[in-house]
Amino acid sequence: MNEKVKALIAKGVRIPNPDSVDIGDEVDIAKIASGVTIFSGCKIYGKKTVIMAKTKLGQEGPVTIQDCQIGREVELGGGFFKESVFLDRSSMACGAYVRDACILEEEANGAHTVGLKHTILLPFVTLGSLINFCDCLMAGGTSRKDHSEVGSSYIHFNYTPNQDKATASLIGDVPRGVMLDQRPIFLGGQGGLVGPSIIGFGTVIAAGTVFRGDIPDGKIVMGQAGKTEEKDFIPDVYWEIKRKIRNNITYTANIIALKAWYTNVRCLFFGSDAMSQALLNGSIEKLDMALDERIKRLAAIAKKMPNSLKEYQQIMDSGASQELIKQKQELLQRWNEVEELLNTLCSSSGKKEELELFIKAISVPKGQNSLDYITFMQGLSKETRSLGTTWLSNIVNEVETTCIKKLPSFA
Repeated sequence: MNEKVKALIAKGVRIPNPDSVDIGDEVDIAKIASGVTIFSGCKIYGKKTVIMAKTKLGQEGPVTIQDCQIGREVELGGGFFKESVFLDRSSMACGAYVRDACILEEEANGAHTVGLKHTILLPFVTLGSLINFCDCLMAGGTSRKDHSEVGSSYIHFNYTPNQDKATASLIGDVPRGVMLDQRPIFLGGQGGLVGPSIIGFGTVIAAGTVFRGDIPDGKIVMGQAGKTEEKDFIPDVYWEIKRKIRNNITYTANIIALKAWYTNVRCLFFGSDAMSQALLNGSIEKLDMALDERIKRLAAIAKKMPNSLKEYQQIMDSGASQELIKQKQELLQRWNEVEELLNTLCSSSGKKEELELFIKAISVPKGQNSLDYITFMQGLSKETRSLGTTWLSNIVNEVETTCIKKLPSFA
């Protein structure tokens, strides 16, 4: 029997079939709490791995954990989980494939065979079965009975024929979504979303619909069979870039706002013990990874602009759009300035007076372990929520406005 398995059993971890479980030499077993259950065939690796009390791993099939931070009462039924965070009472069923910079907040969950990467689910968000949902943030809903949902066999399309992934979609938003008082979003099964999209709260996209575009709050989209069209495909021309770049900036701005939320507000609910702080630090690390990814993907688009300009002008000749040419030139010439701005703004906490006003209104003593985050947020007054939303919205606006000043043709 693995010596670390023996030590875990001795400290109160339940392992029904210990000979089938592998714990890596680098794993710090002090970061695996008593009361955890590890079923047959599980493998746990990574020096950053944290597993907190009452979590169950592998009840439906073998689980592999690699450098994940896992909160209390989490259930990971079966699959592969790498460099991601699972906050209290979140869950994934068997066949999951969750990688790199995912955060599942409280009571977010997925049914069987779900693939995630660089995905953030705010509380209560529910994913059906057979879903590929990478490169997106989803919010909405007020409780486990009133939640945003993605129907089974859904795809977020995050890779283009031009071989870029500047395609992250914002489904809901951070400033309102973290307040847990918004209408849920419904993405119907057997459908898809082509990123980068921005979807408003209360939106319903009917089953069977592949949606391309953006939609404000409270709308319903009914899918219809579209007409097919055939024309020449010329790689890297980019016939439109304004919406792509703006939506990417907006998505990045929301991740910056979420990081400010974690570093200034959510930190008050994690407790002061070592495992709780490791869970908090892991969450912030994943947000930094998400920001690095988004900036990298935008940089890749900017690097394609010389060839894109050349190809576009050759094809269109005198019919070329001067506005599109100007946008491509600005992105090429000023990307380094925009990138520097984004890297600087990644640590923004917004207006100090707005943050202090909100912190004073919620009155949470730091490190108070007895406070449940969901219960506390659900109990906030409308006026207090408004203070927090204003603070976070101004962070988003600051990032967008500052970047667009460098790219005026994208305004």
